[in-house]
Amino acid sequence: MEKKFIRVRTLKDITIFTSILIIGFILVVITKTEADNIGGYTLITIGVMLACFLKTGYMDIETQEKYFKKNFSFLGDMKTQIISALASSPESIDMSQEGNGQVLKLSVYYSRTSGKAYLQLFVYVPHLYVPCSEMYEHEICKVENILK
Repeated sequence: MEKKFIRVRTLKDITIFTSILIIGFILVVITKTEADNIGGYTLITIGVMLACFLKTGYMDIETQEKYFKKNFSFLGDMKTQIISALASSPESIDMSQEGNGQVLKLSVYYSRTSGKAYLQLFVYVPHLYVPCSEMYEHEICKVENILK
């Protein structure tokens, strides 16, 4: 299964940079001291930069559904165990081994509104992660123990 996800802004992202912009504008307009004006202009600059770069959500290109992403790292010797679990029962992945190594990366794209989750395993080769499994689709209830 080939799925493509792009980064998008979430409501949380929009709320963060908008509130910083509003606070910056208030500081510039209301205050009379130069130090407060500098602080206001700094907040406006930070708000504009966040508006340009802050994107924490993901969207499926085909269906336009929005997803969240979580990454988990594992040791390299768990590769066959994780790939076989992804194909049939992702709830059987041993999450107690998570965080012990940086050789494998399990990416989980999930949406509670659609009830779907997409899982893919990556292996680290120098300077980048390369997919070593296909993208698997499961119901979100099957991956609840991974997302906790």
